[in-house]
Amino acid sequence: MFQDNSQGAGASNVPPANLPLPEHQYENVNHTLFGSLIAIRNTIALLHKLNYAEPNDWSKPLPTGRPNELMAIMTKRVRVD
Repeated sequence: MFQDNSQGAGASNVPPANLPLPEHQYENVNHTLFGSLIAIRNTIALLHKLNYAEPNDWSKPLPTGRPNELMAIMTKRVRVD
């Protein structure tokens, strides 16, 4: 009825449940976009299309004090190991 498949060709590569999962190192990466509103929106849409960041992860575009220039910022946690 029950077969022990822990050895031989049918052995699974899944570790036993009592072993701890490996810990990974993470760091924060800060991204800043400068440009016109349309350029910022297009870049955020492209990064979303590439599955890098969600549009809601970005700040609202903020004025920089320069004509026709805004900035948006995002902090992303990335794995570094």
